[in-house]
Amino acid sequence: MIGIALFVAAFVLLMLGYPVAFTFAAVAMGFAAVTGQLELFAMMPERIYAIMTNVPLMAVPLFVFMGMILQRSGLAETLLETIGMLFGRLRGGIAIGTVIVGAILAASTGIVGATVVAMSLIALPVMLKYGYNRRFAAGIICAAGTLGQIIPPSVVLIVLGEVLQVSVGELFRAALLPGLALALLYIVWTVILGFIKPSWLPPLPVEQTPAWREVIRAIAPPLLLIVLVLGSIFTGVATPTESASVGALGSVGLAFLYRRFSWKLLWEAARETTRISAMVFAILIGATAFSMVFSYTGGEQAVHDFLHSLPGGTLGMLTFTMGLIFLLGLFLDFIEISYIVVPVVTPPLLQAGFDPTWLGVLIGINLQTSFLTPPFGFSLFYLKGTTQQLDTLDIYRGVVPFIALQLLCVIALVAMPELFGLQRMVK
Repeated sequence: MIGIALFVAAFVLLMLGYPVAFTFAAVAMGFAAVTGQLELFAMMPERIYAIMTNVPLMAVPLFVFMGMILQRSGLAETLLETIGMLFGRLRGGIAIGTVIVGAILAASTGIVGATVVAMSLIALPVMLKYGYNRRFAAGIICAAGTLGQIIPPSVVLIVLGEVLQVSVGELFRAALLPGLALALLYIVWTVILGFIKPSWLPPLPVEQTPAWREVIRAIAPPLLLIVLVLGSIFTGVATPTESASVGALGSVGLAFLYRRFSWKLLWEAARETTRISAMVFAILIGATAFSMVFSYTGGEQAVHDFLHSLPGGTLGMLTFTMGLIFLLGLFLDFIEISYIVVPVVTPPLLQAGFDPTWLGVLIGINLQTSFLTPPFGFSLFYLKGTTQQLDTLDIYRGVVPFIALQLLCVIALVAMPELFGLQRMVK
């Protein structure tokens, strides 16, 4: 009961708006003091040292920096404008181009916020100018921007690899096909909607089509980064951390090559990288304190017993866990869920024989929905914060079909993992 009360207290404080990292740490210390187990915190220096010297986690700031350079240098903006015009002559072509750009940026940066902001500033005005349905325009921009959560290199996959004790490179390889399949689902839905509601997705005038030289010039930088980063990981030439450093250096090199580099650009990218990385590691330290007290007060065992008591066996355990993660995504960020909830609910699933790599990809796609689900989906906030042309209700209603497509992808990954080159159970 103490472990459950610990969880409830943290959740209530988060809903009241207290900072995540400090909430988890304070609740843990408070309950440790009440139960007379403050001596547990004698181990915290060693745990913090282990976090800060964790080699796979070093990839987080490097990938963030790479994404910031690509976005702030304007290379991502050029890509979005060119691809949007290339597909613009098709019904729903701007939306299709937006999804393709979202996938390319996901595979070269992995930064959801930067992608959604860039698309909202560039693609949204064009969509609205040519008569796109407002709800659909909002939904496709938010959905395409969140592809960076599952298509590698993805920060959430790095975090899940650490939590589940799975090779980050293996998670990257396993997540690539499901991530691309999700992008394809978005495109298929756009094409279908274009036939059902042609007035919602009108084509652009022919004169807007760019020359192929412009297309190649726009696509070359992110594709080169993809080859440098993912190619080095998948071929085994470099670890994810090493490839992240190559990608960070490569993004600066591309900014030089395309004459977009400046010291101001470097300073702003470094400052934003520091802010995001500090937030991630502060949450991780607070979550470490929380999970330590939660485990020692019997909460972990209580969760284990509860999951094993559910009807339906292993499938019942999996269904409940995925449902819980989805519901928590309505209110919490993916980092908090990854560091607090996932370590608690996944051990019984792993003991039941589920493959950890498959489970990591499944949780990653599930966590991706947390960026779209109202009321606290971050992609919704990014879009609303950059435009006054859309009402909040338009954005909320617009993302509903794409949330359904993400859940469809989760179901397909459970029912037919072989379709994605994965296995559900450990052989």
